[in-house]
Amino acid sequence: MRLFSKYGLALGFLYILVLMLFSSCGSRKDMVYLQNDSTQINTLYEQYIPKIQVNDILTIVVTAADPKVTAPFNPVSSMTTSNMTQSVDMALRPTYTVDGEGNITLPMLGKVYVLGLTRLQAIEKIRTELSQYIKDPGVNMNFNNFRISVLGEVSKPGSFILPTERATVLEALGMAGDLTIRGKRENIMVIREIDGKKTIHRLDLTQQNTLNSPYYYLAQNDVVYVEPNKAQINNSKLGANSNIIISIASLLITVISVLTR
Repeated sequence: MRLFSKYGLALGFLYILVLMLFSSCGSRKDMVYLQNDSTQINTLYEQYIPKIQVNDILTIVVTAADPKVTAPFNPVSSMTTSNMTQSVDMALRPTYTVDGEGNITLPMLGKVYVLGLTRLQAIEKIRTELSQYIKDPGVNMNFNNFRISVLGEVSKPGSFILPTERATVLEALGMAGDLTIRGKRENIMVIREIDGKKTIHRLDLTQQNTLNSPYYYLAQNDVVYVEPNKAQINNSKLGANSNIIISIASLLITVISVLTR
């Protein structure tokens, strides 16, 4: 009878362990990105091109058939040489910060209002202004501080400065090393500032209709946050109370050992 009790107790512990194991397992539906469904993908990047915002830093270089005529518009162009690396050359190119009124101040042209324009729209506006000084001017403009941040359950959380304004949520997560196994894929939070106000939108990466979301393409200064899933939350609770659980388990084992002698 005593031997049976010991075996029954052991089987009971084994049963509990099996239940805990299966309760912590996730399904394919919870893990796979952009699962097949009947969604029609019609996302066009042109619909969601980031607009220039206050405090954006823009790198602007003016070009022309005769480089000499562009010198007044490129304050540091004379410092560049053919021996410079690309990174050094980019660092020496003139940059302009969008002020609180939405203007940048360019040599010769003075203030040019660019707030709310796309990069290509701003280029065309500056080209028009330059046309009174230069024949067929060219303008090369890039964001110098197109930054996004990825936080939460990813392998490498942090902030990233991108070389282009075309970036998606999936690309941002890729730069952060992808979600960990503990990340909640169906509830990705994107925090964006629009007209001075913070907005929050949630994306379900397990569904293809996420590709049609206006938040699928990111804007400068967006924050992407990945929440922990239920298993991770439970594990954190378990870890916080592990000492108590171990003490109780030790006491129970001692009591059972005494009773089954």
